[in-house]
Order: sequence, then C-alpha cells, then structure tokens
Amino acid sequence: MAPRWKGKDAKSKNDAEAEALREPMSMIILQLQSSLLQSNACGFLSDNCVHLVVQPEQLDLLDKACFGRPVRNVEKDVYWFQLTLEEAFYLCYSLKCLKISGAAESGPSNDDELWHYFKSKKQAFPFFYKAYSHLRMKNWVVRSGAQYGVDFIVYRHHPARVHSEYGVLVLSHDNDDDLDGRLRVWSDVHCTTRLLGSVAKTLLVLYVNKNGHNDESPLRLANYTIEERTISRWSPEQCRERSI
Repeated sequence: MAPRWKGKDAKSKNDAEAEALREPMSMIILQLQSSLLQSNACGFLSDNCVHLVVQPEQLDLLDKACFGRPVRNVEKDVYWFQLTLEEAFYLCYSLKCLKISGAAESGPSNDDELWHYFKSKKQAFPFFYKAYSHLRMKNWVVRSGAQYGVDFIVYRHHPARVHSEYGVLVLSHDNDDDLDGRLRVWSDVHCTTRLLGSVAKTLLVLYVNKNGHNDESPLRLANYTIEERTISRWSPEQCRERSI
C-alpha cells in the first residue's frame, strides 16, 4: 500500500512527501532523544499516564515525533505533557532518555519496579508494550486507535502529513483474558474490517507470543515474538470477469 499524503491537490501532497523525506521520523526521534538526555528529563506518575514538564524545543520535538499530547501551560515557555504508559516506557526503557518517578518516595526506582507498576495499572501492558515498541522500532508513528475500535493506529510519518494505513489489534495465544477473546467470532472480524475499510485502513493483527517466558521483567521481552497478519474485506467486484 502506497502512502496517502495529505493535501487538497497534487502539489500540496508532493510537498508533504518532500517534507517527510527531508525530515525522516528516525532523525526526529534521535533529536528528541538527544534533547531529553541533555535536559535530564524526568516524568511523574499520574495514575494511568505519565506527566512531563518540557520547554518549547522539546514540546516541538515531542509533537513532531508524535509522543503524547500537551495538557496545559505551567508558566511562560513551560508546558505539561502527558504520555501514555507505552510511550513513557519506550522513552525510559528503550531510548534511555527519560527518568520516571512517583509522587512519593515510594515510587519506582528502576526499570523493573516501573514495569511492575505499569502492569498493576494495565494487566495486558507487557503485550501492548511489546507491540508498541515493535512498531516504533520500525519507525511507524503509533497513536491510540480508540476512535476506530482498535488498539493503535499507525502512520508512516506525522499525521499532519500522511493518512494512517493500519488499524492495529494486539492479540495473544497465551491465554490472556484481556486479549484472547477478541476476533474469535466472525461478527467481530466483520465489524472491525468494515469500520476500518470505510476509512481506508487495513486491519493489522499483532499476535504477541511469550514462548514460555514470564513477564516478571522487561528483559523477558527479548524472548517474545510477534506474528503479523493483515485482514482485509474481500470485494467480489475485484474478481468479476469483465465483458468484452
């Protein structure tokens, strides 16, 4: 599937593609990583999300890299930014550019404690994080898919420049109650593919397999594997014999 660049005409679409080529997502992520490291950035746990105080430069980079969303202005040139659990752990654990602490002294002090804290807030967090990091490491932009009834929506670049291509569902064969029951009946498949098809997206199912390993540490993620499957609605019109 070719990218569907945004724009009202061919010129604006070509401009959007050219801008994305000049500033690829991998380069933006490196800039964000460097900026957060230099500022010794620290996020704060807030129930089911993480809040981060940022300067205008980092606000711009977080927006370009499509992490989180700004929530309010603290004072002139100082902003609060809100990250999902997956986004926060990716910046903390995978990119090593963000520290996260609790509101009290009893907050998590290392990656393992933070991992267990996030698991306590979201039972299926290990599966969702594995899927999220899998896509991010391929330089896909990953956003919430709640609007379309899926877990994630992915883009090749910033959503302001390109339309999303896939709606992502995270599943598992490891008897996880939160994930295993989805898409088990035809009506679920039909509803999901019809909805995504109506907005020109393809359903991408990521099966996360633990391969016999537990989820007691983020180090176990290296032993997990992901099986990718795309599911699309079959159109009889595509197979009809054309009359001569």
